Amino acid sequence: MAEKRFIVEVEKATEGGEGRPSMGPVYRSIFADDLLPPPIEGLNTCWDIFRMSVEKYPARKMLGVREIVNGNPGKYKWQTYKEVYDLVMNVGNSIRACGYGEGVKCGIYGANCPEWIVSMEACNAHGLYCVPLYDTLGAGAVEFIICHAEVSMAFVEEKKIPELLKTFPNAGKYLKTLVSFGKVTPEQKQEVEEFGLAMYSWDEFLQVGHNQSFDLPVKKKSDVCTIMYTSGTTGDPKGVLISNESIITLLAGIQQLLKSCNEKLNEKDVYISYLPLAHIFDRVIEEAMIMHGASIGFWRGDVRLLLEDIGELRPTIFVAVPRVLDRVYNGLTQKISSGSFMKQTMFNFAYSYKLHNMTKGQNHNEASPLFDRIVFNKVKQGLGGNVRIILSGAAPLSRHVEGFLRVVTCAHILQGYGLTETCAGTFVSLPNEKDMLGTVGPPVPYVDVRLESIPEMGYDALATTPRGEICVRGSTVFTGYYKREDLTKEVMIDGWFHTGDIGEWLPNGTMKIIDRKKNIFKLSQGEYVAVENLENIYVQASSVESIWVYGNSFESYLVAIVNPSKQALDKWAEENDITADFNSLCEDSRTKSYIIGELTKIAKDKKLKGFEFIKAVHLDPVPFDMERGLMTPTFKKKRPELLKYYQNTIDNMYKTQNTQNKSSA
Repeated sequence: MAEKRFIVEVEKATEGGEGRPSMGPVYRSIFADDLLPPPIEGLNTCWDIFRMSVEKYPARKMLGVREIVNGNPGKYKWQTYKEVYDLVMNVGNSIRACGYGEGVKCGIYGANCPEWIVSMEACNAHGLYCVPLYDTLGAGAVEFIICHAEVSMAFVEEKKIPELLKTFPNAGKYLKTLVSFGKVTPEQKQEVEEFGLAMYSWDEFLQVGHNQSFDLPVKKKSDVCTIMYTSGTTGDPKGVLISNESIITLLAGIQQLLKSCNEKLNEKDVYISYLPLAHIFDRVIEEAMIMHGASIGFWRGDVRLLLEDIGELRPTIFVAVPRVLDRVYNGLTQKISSGSFMKQTMFNFAYSYKLHNMTKGQNHNEASPLFDRIVFNKVKQGLGGNVRIILSGAAPLSRHVEGFLRVVTCAHILQGYGLTETCAGTFVSLPNEKDMLGTVGPPVPYVDVRLESIPEMGYDALATTPRGEICVRGSTVFTGYYKREDLTKEVMIDGWFHTGDIGEWLPNGTMKIIDRKKNIFKLSQGEYVAVENLENIYVQASSVESIWVYGNSFESYLVAIVNPSKQALDKWAEENDITADFNSLCEDSRTKSYIIGELTKIAKDKKLKGFEFIKAVHLDPVPFDMERGLMTPTFKKKRPELLKYYQNTIDNMYKTQNTQNKSSA
């Protein structure tokens, strides 16, 4: 790796020995001389981020929602930084009046909205741990988090109250106060009072501490700010402890990087809030917006109406997961292909011309101003007309989608990589760097990164093309897993967080994600899938002898290769008056529908998450065997070999399923 344009070596590589793998050199961003950002006076905690912005931008718009007029969405209605601050102080006084203070765990359960931010800032002000409650982690996850984190009070979206009530009586051991973001029915109040809880509507809660005032406690950088629960492995969700310093260091890194690329955030920026605030990815982006006095507008909660909300808000910063950008890409390409011959020809010529100039090194806004105005402006207007930065994260973005959007959106397309444990930000690609296509860019400032060899997988961190497990060090790394020191020790070794992802350093100092160390992968919406756990569940179906579940980070759902039970299939065929031999049954679409139905029954019975359901199957009458290299002598699945063997089948399943999904959309 000779070139290394965007990173500098700060420590030498170390050879392995005595059972320890070799470690590649330690690299750091060229934009950071040190592992810590220069201190800013008064800025030590997440509360300081908000407090300082209120002082600097009191009259600027901070939080906005669309007014509904006669059932129809209207303009965005805004609260200023000062108005939000006054509300936060009010909520904070009510929290304290209820007897809650420093170190108390406060849950927040619901979709993004101004009340979410207000509740979070009130926690920040008074030193409570903000604990987002997130139901897509699986059935029972909200109850588990309340009990595991010992959540004493919780703010909850009005329509989520029935879901929260399902966590009782167990949650009632810890939860003593509930506050709705909206109204509360008398029946709901009565139900929780039976468990010894107090319950308030939003307006009622604002009155609890109305005539009281409490001093804010002194808070430190090292204090835990939030406990974010994450899946990623089998078993219960893990509580990731994130400190004030982690968030502040990451924000300083983002600031330094964008400043070095002449794309600084500023108070005129506008952000559309729709990715879940319960995830660290959106949380840190919104903190960055607040830090710069920018405006945050909330969507209405319906993905089908997202583009309409964007059109009204006209954001300058758009953050997405690949699944959303795939929708944008598919919508654009369908519109282009359905246009007239003249329009298609014009678009293709403009696209080729601009791409050619960008490939030669011109910035996207210089490559073709004329075509930007007369051809690509329609795409730009579809995203509101003002977007200048589009950031993709949580899962890999397809290279062809990234390349296409770089040309047609008239905006910088940046791809990032990080985990909850690294405060969401470890790598991010840079504006106007064409050779970063398909990568997650170099490390963000104030993060150290190295690769660790994995001999058993054939990855060598000291090879000419260095490959290995990505390991991260620095203040952005989490404090540990709450109440799980055993799990913390598994991933934190000698001060290095082991991500479990396999990366490859490219010559220019950017990182390419190429593999996953364990049998856990992400789907395109950023959700983790623990595949062995799912296979152990699905094989319980009486019609299934064996099953190999597959998914990848460019698709949003799972498919499977199934060895069906001959006895079960013969019985089903007889009951349905189908006459065919076993091989023919395996090829019959009716049989596939039957097997998918059986798998769906199991999934529902075991309360699997929606993205863990199998959407398409291929039925192989020949069992997975050693003869074809698909099994080990101890009958373990050889996953890379299974993928090679069934690659064409997998591709066809996804192609067919995606076509069906589009036609039914």
